[in-house]
Amino acid sequence: QVQLVESGGGLVQTGGSLRLSCAASGRAIRNYAMAWFRQAPGKEHEFVAGINWGGGSTDYSDSGKGRFTISRDNANNTIHLQMNSLQPGDTGVYYCACPRRPGGHYSTRPNEYDYWGQGTQVTVSS
Repeated sequence: QVQLVESGGGLVQTGGSLRLSCAASGRAIRNYAMAWFRQAPGKEHEFVAGINWGGGSTDYSDSGKGRFTISRDNANNTIHLQMNSLQPGDTGVYYCACPRRPGGHYSTRPNEYDYWGQGTQVTVSS
């Protein structure tokens, strides 16, 4: 089992920045591909960013490329999502997710992940 706790969300104006964190316990997430998803009201989970288990490969949604950066802090068993130039369309609850099996490559599909945090709300005002 792994427990994930997100933090760092909040209310920010268009063009602002936020840094989300996902702290894990119960396993060393450095051995696992990890991802961030966003859920807007009435919508499904949407892939935002992923990082493979070694940290050498990352990917982003089309809307996040050039603005978001996913990273690992293995010493603190945490991943981060730095979000810059935020837009109202970035509003939603942000979740980090971890698969059951170690290694491998991140997936953009939410059903490939078994463990989720409780989410952190990001609201971008226009």
